[in-house]
Amino acid sequence: MNLRAPSSSPAGISASSHTNETKKLLILVGSPRREGNSATLASAVKLGAEEAGAEVELRFVDDHISSFLRDCRTCRRADGECDIQDRFRELFYEAFLPADGVVFCSPVYWYGLSAQMKAFFDRTFCYYAASHPDSEKALRGMSGKRIGLVLASEETYPGASLGIVHQIQEYSRYTHSEFVGVVRGAGNRRGEVAADPGGPLEQAERLGREFFGRKYTDYRLDTPRSGKVWGV
Repeated sequence: MNLRAPSSSPAGISASSHTNETKKLLILVGSPRREGNSATLASAVKLGAEEAGAEVELRFVDDHISSFLRDCRTCRRADGECDIQDRFRELFYEAFLPADGVVFCSPVYWYGLSAQMKAFFDRTFCYYAASHPDSEKALRGMSGKRIGLVLASEETYPGASLGIVHQIQEYSRYTHSEFVGVVRGAGNRRGEVAADPGGPLEQAERLGREFFGRKYTDYRLDTPRSGKVWGV
């Protein structure tokens, strides 16, 4: 089933160009460590977004997920609901779908997202699949968000995170969302990301502060546009 945008707008034109007022930002942390580097970066995003006036909620994925996706044909209840007994439905319906933007914060494990974060994406299938009675609501809610990515890794090698960036980029395009920024910090020990000379905490705070106002363009050959980027 293809996702559809809730409203049409020309390619390259941001659908979230208004101010941060009343905008809802969900920050999802895919690390099991409550005070690790991913959580430290997530807190910086939260600080920046709150300073800009956004309504921010930070949640750890493993508080809500206890199981990977199963075969919906055998797992789904008679009423069409998911039969996995954990708090994912709460996270999906109460936090993710209503959010105007989502920042995914994850450690880099084996050059990919953490298992917790990957499970989040996989588990959404149960709710947007046509076999779920509320799939249209899920499709609408998943579409048209602003998306950010924050990563923590021990390696400084730039290619270590490219696979993750590509995955979130394609997720964003698939859901007609706007992938507005990536922040990556290097560190191994708890909180060590603060010593990264690249300043990832400052970058993360800036991402949060600019999240709903940052210019986003993704042009196609036939996109109507002027010859200027910043209007100067």
